[in-house]
Amino acid sequence: MANAIRALAMDAVQAANSGHPGAPMGMAECAVALWGGALKHNPADPHWSNRDRFVLSNGHGSMLIYALLHLTGYALGIDDLKAFRQLHSKTPGHPEVDVTPGVETTTGPLGQGIANAVGMALAEKLLAQEFNRPGHAIVDHHTYVFLGDGCMMEGVSHEACALAGAWGLNKLICVYDDNGISIDGQVAPWYIDDVNKRFEAYGWNVIGPVDGHDVKAMAAALEQAQASTAKPTLIRAKTVIGQGSPNRAGTAKAHGEALGPDEIKLTREQLGWAHEPFVIPAAVYADWDAKKAGAKAQEKWQKAFDSYAKKHPQLAAEYQRRMAGELPESYAKLVADLLADTHAKAETVATRKASQLALEAFTAALPELLGGSADLTGSNLTNTKSTPALRFDGGAANGGRHINYGVREFGMAAIMNGVALHGGYIPYGGTFLTFSDYSRNAIRMAALMKRRVVHVFTHDSIGLGEDGPTHQSIEHAASLRLIPGLDVWRPADTAETAMAWAAALARQDGPSALLLSRQNLPYAPKADLGLMARGAYVLAEPREVGLKKKAEAVIVATGSEVQWALHAQQQLAAEGVAVRVVSMPSTSVFDRQDAKYKASVLPAGLPRVAIEAGVTDGWWKYGVDAVIGLDRYGESAPGGVLFKHFGFTAENVVATVKAVLKKKR
Repeated sequence: MANAIRALAMDAVQAANSGHPGAPMGMAECAVALWGGALKHNPADPHWSNRDRFVLSNGHGSMLIYALLHLTGYALGIDDLKAFRQLHSKTPGHPEVDVTPGVETTTGPLGQGIANAVGMALAEKLLAQEFNRPGHAIVDHHTYVFLGDGCMMEGVSHEACALAGAWGLNKLICVYDDNGISIDGQVAPWYIDDVNKRFEAYGWNVIGPVDGHDVKAMAAALEQAQASTAKPTLIRAKTVIGQGSPNRAGTAKAHGEALGPDEIKLTREQLGWAHEPFVIPAAVYADWDAKKAGAKAQEKWQKAFDSYAKKHPQLAAEYQRRMAGELPESYAKLVADLLADTHAKAETVATRKASQLALEAFTAALPELLGGSADLTGSNLTNTKSTPALRFDGGAANGGRHINYGVREFGMAAIMNGVALHGGYIPYGGTFLTFSDYSRNAIRMAALMKRRVVHVFTHDSIGLGEDGPTHQSIEHAASLRLIPGLDVWRPADTAETAMAWAAALARQDGPSALLLSRQNLPYAPKADLGLMARGAYVLAEPREVGLKKKAEAVIVATGSEVQWALHAQQQLAAEGVAVRVVSMPSTSVFDRQDAKYKASVLPAGLPRVAIEAGVTDGWWKYGVDAVIGLDRYGESAPGGVLFKHFGFTAENVVATVKAVLKKKR
């Protein structure tokens, strides 16, 4: 069984002349112990909600999971393995969720897989406590992870694993491929961590070192790990990278390149594997086949769930709704009522406070919302009356729905990805916008995986004031807008903030980022609340300021700068100059609108001036004639002083519009 993995791995990598055969060959027996015994899964239904989750955190070894999925009976044929790393194949270079049946998360950026798994295990634990009832354990599964030295070195693994210990995620079981080799060779000169002590310090069980090539020893370690009732478990498996290769095993040469025809021939001889490339004997397929056992396991669970549904019909329906990622039927009315109420109140508050006001309504109505903050709860305002702090006492959660992640922005973002991947919750978490840099690769992964995760980024500009340029976001809004699939919202008032939340929660095909102010912002009256959902809309025409003629120019603004645009419109009107003000809370959403709507907001031929307290580069694509922005770092001073110092005033907007009109004429 193990040699079948080795053969498929070296054959597929050789056919592609690209890939990483070393980890699959080295972890083959570990895989036999888990996938050949302990793992609860059904190849016929990769989305069965009570399946065990498996994460290959060292995703470069993707042929390991592809071989396992193929051998155990998933819809991944031998031709798919032959197409490894080829265009549009189901076997890309690194595992990708929703591309390959049975792959739970997209891995490759090392350390994020284990962090995702922490999120999955957290979701399982919280759902079990919320939905299980005496005699009815409908949520009861493990999360298994394979990870290597690279994952261990990445800082995000420290952040996530420390939290896993603090949360007592006893159903999280990790197998560490301790082979001592990375791309640059023996890791000993630069990686000397005492892994056992490190994980014991986190509050984990640690088993091993165990001979990773002894299936019985690995199976016994997995059984011991499954018995844990209070702690996650790390199994330290001592392996040889590229095991079976006479000249490459145990060396960096086995890590990330094809073995070559001659070495593959020698490896076949050493393993006693006399079969042609991509040929697996029927008897080996039979040993691996998990379809019958998987169907039986799911059938048993389904009967248990049916019994649960009879006794607890409302809970069963709610569980199914949430695992399907569907919002309740009342959601549209909830949003409409919230927007109407927000519009009626017309409050002048910071948009971070507006976010909390919206969250009060959403968290009260949507129990699937699971919030948090990276040690900035009082600044991000991500907590609500319905989301008390999550705490664990003796392994049991207290029912809280707000997570104190500590100062772990990257870990928070990657864990939220895992929660979203598991299902049952919509995660959101907050930090300062400047610290989105720490989170960035996990945000990118959420966008790549098209998962519903909401990032709350407050203190969004120089408006935060005295903390100075280290904390003042200049390039961050533009930078986040560059991530394909990420919806970025920078709302100007309470209504736009509520709409941003409504859109982020309703979106099922990707993450969203809300960029929110520290300082108070005035409410801007709106003629049509629904237009905010289109990303940009006409906020004020010349008639709103007493002019009966058509606009001569357009001012486009976002967030806190919308107020200066409106003030400038009034001042220009006093001089007989008619301008339209466009609020663009989400360039991402506006860019997806049809050409007709875009032209109705930004008519061809009208001069355009954009204003945003950040770098100017991204605005030129909208055909603007001038941008009032900030292409340098800020200063330490009160926010109001800084806005004036850097030209974010109505007077400067007026002067800029006049200059553009003069040039055009």
